[in-house]
Amino acid sequence: MQADLSDLQAFALVARARGFREAARTAGATPSTLSAAVRRLEAALGVRLLHRSTRSVAPTEAGTRLLDRLAPALGEVAAALAAVDELRDGVAGTLRLNVPASAARLVLPAILPGFLAAHPAVRVEVVAEDGFVDMLASGCDAGIRYGERLEQDMIAVPIGPRVQRFATAAAPAHLDRHGLPAHPRDLLDHPCILGRFASGRLTSPWEFERAGEVVRVEPRPRLVVGIGGAVDLGLEAALAGVGVIHLFEGWLRPHLAAGTLVPVLADWWQPFPGPFLYHPSRRLVPPPLRAFIDHLRTAG
Repeated sequence: MQADLSDLQAFALVARARGFREAARTAGATPSTLSAAVRRLEAALGVRLLHRSTRSVAPTEAGTRLLDRLAPALGEVAAALAAVDELRDGVAGTLRLNVPASAARLVLPAILPGFLAAHPAVRVEVVAEDGFVDMLASGCDAGIRYGERLEQDMIAVPIGPRVQRFATAAAPAHLDRHGLPAHPRDLLDHPCILGRFASGRLTSPWEFERAGEVVRVEPRPRLVVGIGGAVDLGLEAALAGVGVIHLFEGWLRPHLAAGTLVPVLADWWQPFPGPFLYHPSRRLVPPPLRAFIDHLRTAG
């Protein structure tokens, strides 16, 4: 049983894209070329790999098993070829990162400009989403997540501030109406602004810590915004006096400094470890990713 590498690559593209036309656009090929490659592979293996209909394409059980084992191997092949290209032309190619909105706003702006200046032949694509995703399945080389959400069997590299805090704040107008909380439980008497993850879970309870005492409160939501694209809406609402907001300190810092938001329970703000860049534990790391990791270590 023999299978051509290009046919295996064509199958992986079609299976991931769930369609020949979509895969062809990605590969710069024609749908008929990819279809012929998949037919050759199925003939060589003696098993159907894709369910085909006029509307959709989906892997069979055999196709799913093959794709699961094939994806890391094709990644190794691509990384090996990229390593040879690096020796010839220097670091070049595309680095795809999957990151939460907080990292896109608070971590990457201090890192990416210097990295891009040092590697003019590298292009960076950033996908910002806060749902838990399979980084490899999403087509990314690496992701940024916090420790408790790291995927298993991944290499983790520190990135950004190593200690961060959640800050709680409200507009002066809100505090004029409701008073300044003296204890986290006082927040139960305040309208608050909460976030909702793609999974449907709210960003509660809010957790506070002082002198070893940890207090969790379930605030009363006046406004709920989607984590990611709608966080700025929540912040604007807080600035307008709608309610108390609980967010990354770095996100609120400019407004705290300007006085448009007032710190609430600042001596209770809880610190937590900073994020990590994570990537598969494969031997051959793509040159753009390796260059990015080296940049983190030298810049940090």
